Amino acid sequence: MKRTSIVIGLGVVVSVLIFAGVVLHRMVRGPEMLSGPREAIPRPIAAPEPPRAGTADRLCWRGLDGDGRSPVTGIRTDWSGGLRKLWEVNFLCQGARTATWSAPVIRGNRLVIPGRNQREDLVFCLDSETGKLIWVQSYEAPIPAAKHGPGARATPYLDEERVYTFGYRGDLACWQLDDGRPLWRCRVEDAGGAAPAWGHSSSPLVHEDKVFVQGGGRALIVAYDKRTGRLLWKALEGKAGYAAITPLHAGAALRLLVFHGTGLACLDPVDGAVLWQIPWKTSFDVHATTPAVADRTIFMTSGYGTGCQALRVREDKAELLWRNRTIASHHSDPALLDGFIYGYSGQSTQNRGHFKCVELQTGTEKWSTGLIGWGTLAPVDGYLLCQDIAGSLFLVQPDPKAFLKVTEMRAALGEVRNPVWTVPTIANGKLYLRHMQRLICYDLINP
Repeated sequence: MKRTSIVIGLGVVVSVLIFAGVVLHRMVRGPEMLSGPREAIPRPIAAPEPPRAGTADRLCWRGLDGDGRSPVTGIRTDWSGGLRKLWEVNFLCQGARTATWSAPVIRGNRLVIPGRNQREDLVFCLDSETGKLIWVQSYEAPIPAAKHGPGARATPYLDEERVYTFGYRGDLACWQLDDGRPLWRCRVEDAGGAAPAWGHSSSPLVHEDKVFVQGGGRALIVAYDKRTGRLLWKALEGKAGYAAITPLHAGAALRLLVFHGTGLACLDPVDGAVLWQIPWKTSFDVHATTPAVADRTIFMTSGYGTGCQALRVREDKAELLWRNRTIASHHSDPALLDGFIYGYSGQSTQNRGHFKCVELQTGTEKWSTGLIGWGTLAPVDGYLLCQDIAGSLFLVQPDPKAFLKVTEMRAALGEVRNPVWTVPTIANGKLYLRHMQRLICYDLINP
């Protein structure tokens, strides 16, 4: 009997070690093999309609205001019959190990989204209403071994007639939106940059005449002339973060919030002058959740059990409001609504996490639920559209008193084998879901 107990105990230990090894492998190396339908890149359509702006465009990561909210209104709140699929494409990644995570950007009838083949970064422009290919461009970017795939993590930025993309190895490129003509390209490595362990991921930010990215190395933050690609300034040194550079409106001035590898920095966009810094560490120097800002209060969070904190900005300095572990988000951006934080806490490798409501000014947890797994969210029309890493959708009514699920749609991406990490994108009444090589468009308003 004693021998049997020992054998059972050893079996349990071995099982735990195997499970831990699988989880660690996914965290470090990643689920890089594509699954699901894949198609060859089609020919561009011969005579696309002229570009036109929409009434509720999505031009960059978390939108122009940096709060993640979509201006779309009038969405459906009963998904019992599912959402109507308008189109689907399956050619954004060409090759079994070309995983790409970037979200699309949309202006009217134009949608731009990065992709990848074995040796090149790809940039696609689709008709946002039909999914038809308008143009595709590429540049050679060999990446011998990429953790979580060699495709872009950063979401492009649409600025007037130009679009800016930022690739895994640090290629910042500018393209003509109308026809895809390449205007300029540079590498942050040439300015002294160095890619972080999981590749460059911080989405570019455009302000006035500059485009900003995290470069890492001896060029932690880099500013380029948005029309020519000429290096204007670089600031700080150290490991690049994975979160997007966030605009902070301080009175009439705009500041840059940079969540880099070891902390949060606030810079003047004119010359890169560092106004203040807050140290913030994780086990792997991974900060992948974009800081959220509301009325000069900054909320920041990281995974690996690190936790979160809120800062209050006064003139050109930041004061700590509180710090705790109520939310420790791996790479899922929260929403700040009416004085409360709504967001996921936990790691992104399993569909088990906690969706929480926390008071912004005090850090007090109001409620927590495990009913919608772990995922990403997009605020829209007074609701939170949430997507778990299995590809199911949930519409949540923000309420500090209780978790209120309004409706849901299971398996919106069909069967998926790898975590669905790309945030849902909402523009002009449509919902765009990206998973590696696939992009699906749903009608979010009409039955």
